[in-house]
Amino acid sequence: MKKIVVLGAGIAGHTTSLLLKRKLGRDHQVIVVSPHDRYQWIPSNIWVGIGQMTAKQVSFPLEPVYRRKGIQFIQGKAMSIHPEGEPGSDIPFVEFEYTNGDKSGLRGKVEYDYLVNATGPKLNYAATEGLGPKGFTNSVCTYPHAEEAWLNLQKSLDKMAKGEKQRFLIGTGHPTATCQGAAFEYALNVAFEISKRKLNHMAEITWITNENEVGDFGMGGAFIKKGGYVTSTRVFAESILAEYGIRWITKAGIIKIEEGKAHYETLDGEQHVQEFDFAMLIPSFAGAGMKAFDRKGEDITSKLFAPSGFMKVDADYTSRPYAEWSADDWPSTYECPAYQNIFAAGIAFAVPHPISQPRSSKSGLAIFPTAPRTGMPSGVIGKIVALNIINRIKNNRNDSPHKASMARMGAACIISSGYGIRDGMAASMTVFPIVPDFKRYPDWGRDLNYTIGEPGLAGHWVKLLLHYLFIYKAKAKPFWFLIPE
Repeated sequence: MKKIVVLGAGIAGHTTSLLLKRKLGRDHQVIVVSPHDRYQWIPSNIWVGIGQMTAKQVSFPLEPVYRRKGIQFIQGKAMSIHPEGEPGSDIPFVEFEYTNGDKSGLRGKVEYDYLVNATGPKLNYAATEGLGPKGFTNSVCTYPHAEEAWLNLQKSLDKMAKGEKQRFLIGTGHPTATCQGAAFEYALNVAFEISKRKLNHMAEITWITNENEVGDFGMGGAFIKKGGYVTSTRVFAESILAEYGIRWITKAGIIKIEEGKAHYETLDGEQHVQEFDFAMLIPSFAGAGMKAFDRKGEDITSKLFAPSGFMKVDADYTSRPYAEWSADDWPSTYECPAYQNIFAAGIAFAVPHPISQPRSSKSGLAIFPTAPRTGMPSGVIGKIVALNIINRIKNNRNDSPHKASMARMGAACIISSGYGIRDGMAASMTVFPIVPDFKRYPDWGRDLNYTIGEPGLAGHWVKLLLHYLFIYKAKAKPFWFLIPE
């Protein structure tokens, strides 16, 4: 019997563990270690943040699902990996800290034959002074944060209804933050809610971003087919912002938040202040902060993890100028090169380089988006990791025939505003591949047959449908495995 330990129960970890158990059955053990006892469908936190969905609609308890599927669940936070075991035993293990009940704060360990690091990101609010729910801004990165954002948004809506103008600031809260798409979607939803109440004349909405231009979305922007014509995501995104009456600030790295004030620096080296009454700003991401030790207890964290805290995998991390980066640098099996029985799925893996061109201000402050790998890419990567582990166990092999490079993978994104069957609009976009490959597609970097965009109500319907489909899939209901990642 083989024992597979999955750290994390987000999109990547949950996908991995369910598929592993389905394919391996009772002959092998699957154990999930996660600090949280609930699964959350993060893309729908946007709707929680505008009061159109509740936390219960975007989350559910993990333990009943895992118990039904024969997966062992440990509610705990992984603290360290010991890939060589310890003196007296060469069995690798993970040390964790319980995060629930009477055991909370106590340490435990779980041994493994295969380990999947799917811990996702640490929401690094501390990297920007004053950022986050404990500071002066809101967040929709978790459903509790989204609930709080809605409570605070209602206060601003009430003030506008009473004749008091309000300033809304939405975007990225760190010079190298990612997830521009989520913040962009929230901005549109806030604008929709304001318009629905006929309070547009009382609101000033500003989109602030570390992108060099609107529509970069951390993937260097794209050219898309729209209505039979080729256009840029910059034009696509700017037209949507203009339609919703949202002004934008680009090339901006927020460096400090005070009550009602965001201090930021632009690429030209100038520093500015943007005042606000309500702000929702995405933080930077960092690795979960795990350590690694060899059999003697020596610290080998740098052997497994990049300085960012994300795990090194089968990527080319060679430092080179931007012009020399290649689509071939990106990982395809997500196997840790130091230990072949360790994998990293979803956001937990260290990217070889940004997709967007790195830029720095005249003062040396790096201002550019970090590469995105949330949502669909995380699910696909989790599936590929599971299939390779299954192949090794069932066929007694050490190779990884299943591959999923983001430079060979497409992704679909639906940025929706509003809620309901008749009310709402969505900007639907697909890109292929996520990481542009100018060797294969010299004109555009991507295949325009599959890189398309279109606004409209139909995309909004699809967004609603996908919410219920993916919640159904995550709950492992009958035939869940037929729903693709």
